[in-house]
Parts: sequence; structure tokens; C-alpha cells
Amino acid sequence: MQAANRITELIHFDVIIKRRGISNMLDQTAISQIKATIRKSVVNNEVAGANFMVIKNGEEVFYHEDGLADRESGRRISRDTIFRLYSMTKPVTATAVMILVERGEIDLFDSVSQYLPGFKNQKFERDGELVPVEREMNIHDLLDMTCGLVYGGSHAAGQATEALFREIGARLLGDEPLGTVDAMNRLGEGPLAFQPGTSWAYGTSADVLGAVVEVVSGMRFGEFLQKEMFGPLGMLDTGFWLPEEKRARLVNSYATETDGMSLFTGNHLGIIHQMDRNPAFESGGAGLVSTIDDAAKFTTMLLNKGSLNGVQILRPRTVEYLTSGTLNARQQLAFENWHTLAGHSYGNLMRVMVDTTTAGILASPGEYGWDGWLGVYFANFPAEDLTILVMIQKKDAGTIPLTRKLRNIVLSTL
Repeated sequence: MQAANRITELIHFDVIIKRRGISNMLDQTAISQIKATIRKSVVNNEVAGANFMVIKNGEEVFYHEDGLADRESGRRISRDTIFRLYSMTKPVTATAVMILVERGEIDLFDSVSQYLPGFKNQKFERDGELVPVEREMNIHDLLDMTCGLVYGGSHAAGQATEALFREIGARLLGDEPLGTVDAMNRLGEGPLAFQPGTSWAYGTSADVLGAVVEVVSGMRFGEFLQKEMFGPLGMLDTGFWLPEEKRARLVNSYATETDGMSLFTGNHLGIIHQMDRNPAFESGGAGLVSTIDDAAKFTTMLLNKGSLNGVQILRPRTVEYLTSGTLNARQQLAFENWHTLAGHSYGNLMRVMVDTTTAGILASPGEYGWDGWLGVYFANFPAEDLTILVMIQKKDAGTIPLTRKLRNIVLSTL
């Protein structure tokens, strides 16, 4: 019966792709190349499994799944598999901020301390000494990661951040976990890596923005996202934790070893790996889980200039700003140290393609998106009305060669 159902699904899928005109974009050669590339990655233990989707002109034109969600039990990866987004949470957080901007509830040049008093009287490290900042950090600095916050490192700012996240982790499952606002006020009391606005560094600013949204809205960050975004868009499997009836669909995470793959189960960056309880700390930089279909609703909303199926989340002009690079020349120099993002700029917690001639991938001017620590990835291409989504769960992945190969295949057909 299972085999018969699968055959019916495949026939139905063939009808769908013919009706939607996939032959106008991906020919059979390209489709075969995509499937073979994913299969090779699974066989070579680069990933345990993957979901891959292409959306063109607002319609899904290709979907493929391969490999396992749970190698230990043999559970196959499927369309309704739930993935930990990690940093692909960041564009969702930036969108939440833009909702408040559009309503006039915040100004991008508001000081962060206006909402989180822990950010008053900050200092930054200069020549090994901590000196007072010349101006306060503002929300615009957070959105562009030009604020001086970092994830770690040998400098004072990195050490303080790592110490705080160790404490968040140690208290994560206890009776007194640190909440979002309390944790971020504590973060603000630590030193910065540089003067706000003078450079660029990847860091914890999205977590701070989640706390700002919580203070401004008067509700928990997760509640705000559910009310303003997930509910209206029909993102039924997206949130900061999973109720019991959904946990069997959560994908396992793996680390690649010299002799194969090992199961990874550790909590990281204040995220409860099992997603089995409503967390006190709702990380705007890393905390969400989602499916490929839910992620597609979010990315399609952005590509549709803020609307999906008659529901408007943002207005077109707001989306235009949200998806633009906003670094000045000095900040851009620091960003360009990220070698695999050559050709890109950055803005509002996303990469933005500005120079396709220097990129190490086939690319389109104005494309934008982000990835996650465990390998989920999206790219929107406004010029082509195209979206690419990749969902995997591999420790320390980010954007891996498999993802670049897949997008190169798709972009080569345009």
C-alpha cells in the first residue's frame, strides 16, 4: 500500500510540474543533475538528508527530498520534516522590526538603551583598554551588525558574550532560566568589539532585536511573531518550540567525522536542541524551527513585496528597504573579509548581492537571503521572481558546497 501511494504521489507530482511549466525553466538534464548532486552528498556522508525547493513566479516548480531525517531509526526525510533554522531566524526577526517601523512604533535611530537599559554607558575595546562609546548603539546598528556585538573571540567583547551564553546554557533547563529581555540587558552590560557604526562583525544583534520587539509590543517575542506573521501566513509548524504531537517530525542533526557521521544533540547559543519546551529565552538570532513549506511562505511573502494570499505583512516600500544592502564604504570593507560572500553587501540581517562579477557563484543582482548554522538556506531573486530553499541539519554547516552546487545548477538554466 505504501509503495502504491508513493507511485500515486509521483504521478501527481509529474502532472503538477507539467501544468506549471517546469520545462520552461528546469529541463530533464538539470533535474537529473540536482537529484544526482544531492544523492552524492548523502552517499558521501556530507549530509544525512536534504529538502530542496525551487519557486518561480510565485509557484512551486520543483521539489525533491533525499536521505534520512533520523539515521538511527531509518526515518526518511520528508516534506513535513521540521528543521532548526538557527540563523535563518534572523530575517524573520528583521521583518518583525520592520512591522514596528512601518507602524511608527520605533525609529531606526532610537538608542537601544531606550528599550533595554543594560545598554546604557557602554564601552568598547581599543588598544586593549575599555573606553566609553562616543555615541549610543541604535536599532539601525543592530540590523546591519555594525553595533560592535559579536558571538565570540579572544577579545573582551567575545569573551564576555561567550560567558553570558554559557550561563544561558547552564540555566536553560533549570528552575530559573534567563528570559529574553533579562539576557539581553545582561549582554548590553558587556564590552563591544568596536565603536558602534565604525565597522561590521557578525554577532548577537538579532537576539537584542527580539528583546526590543518584546518590550515595544508588550508581548513575548514568540507571541508577536505568531500574531503578526506565522498565524496570518499559515506557517503552522514554525515557532520557538514543538508541542509533543510534532516532535516526531523533528530532524536529527549530525556532524561529519573522518569515518562517517555522528549524531549531534548539544544545546547551542541558548537553544534547547530537542525543542521540547517553551523556552524562557526566545532567540531572535537562532531560535526558530520550521518546515520547507512554512519557510517558502515567508520567502514568497517577501518576494511578493510583503503579501501572500491576500494577507499583507509589510508594504512594498518597506520590503524594498528590508532587502537592500545598507553598509557604508567603511563597514563594507570589514564585511568583505567573509570570503565566501564575495560580491555581496549586507543589510537588515541578510546578505545582498551587489557585484555578480566578483561572486564565487552564479548570481543575480539584488538577490538576498541568509542561512543557518545547521545548513538551512534561502535565496530570493527579485529580478527572476525566483526562490531557492535548501534544508539540511549538519553541525557548523552554514552555506556548504552542496548548496552552492544546487543553486548553480538552477541559475545556469535562466
